[in-house]
Amino acid sequence: MEHAQTIFKRYEVKYLLDEVQYKRMREALAEHMEMDRYGQSRIYNIYFDTPDFHLIRESLDKPVYKEKLRLRSYGMDKNGGHVFVELKKKYDGIVYKRREEMEFEEAVEYLYDGKKPSGDSQILREIDWFLKYHKHMEPKMYIAYDRIALAAKDDSGLRITFDDNLRWRNTRLDLQDEGGGNLIIEKGYYLMEVKTPEALPVWMADILDALKLYPVSFSKYGRAYKEMREAAAGGTVI
Repeated sequence: MEHAQTIFKRYEVKYLLDEVQYKRMREALAEHMEMDRYGQSRIYNIYFDTPDFHLIRESLDKPVYKEKLRLRSYGMDKNGGHVFVELKKKYDGIVYKRREEMEFEEAVEYLYDGKKPSGDSQILREIDWFLKYHKHMEPKMYIAYDRIALAAKDDSGLRITFDDNLRWRNTRLDLQDEGGGNLIIEKGYYLMEVKTPEALPVWMADILDALKLYPVSFSKYGRAYKEMREAAAGGTVI
């Protein structure tokens, strides 16, 4: 099995596109980008937080430093398969991501039940420290979406992803339970993320300028948390 990248350091900028902007962007990128190793996939996430949602509440205040912990699968094998335990940090505009690949059952026992995994690595030690520091971490939010992932043909490290059909729920927090969920953004819109280890290439900046696209502040977990609070205030059962 080919091993996935486990350590990331990059800038991540988000844009919200309508259907027309999305089609024009895909056409403009065709010369420079191609499908990456994941290509088109459905991504499932379980976000972990404290009982009072301390991590996401703090993140929404837009501090200089913020962090998240999630369990992620690129397509869910009903028999388990491999998943990623990801620790994502953002400091001063730069995203640092550490992730450990493991069997689904082992990841569930680790994050849900506190059972130490069989392996050992620097990344696992970082996740262990995080779990001890933020006591009583538990699964809090399910977020899934369909993704198209592109990588630059010149091996510069530039990646661009397009997410749609973004949905969330705060019940049935099982990565293997695909059903249901509430839309995070309305249908016909795409969340584009531009991920680069350095400054944007001139050609990409020109495309963004030509299409009049501007960065947005958008957190999938943050948006889902806000919608959850609004639903709770209105007496809606999710």
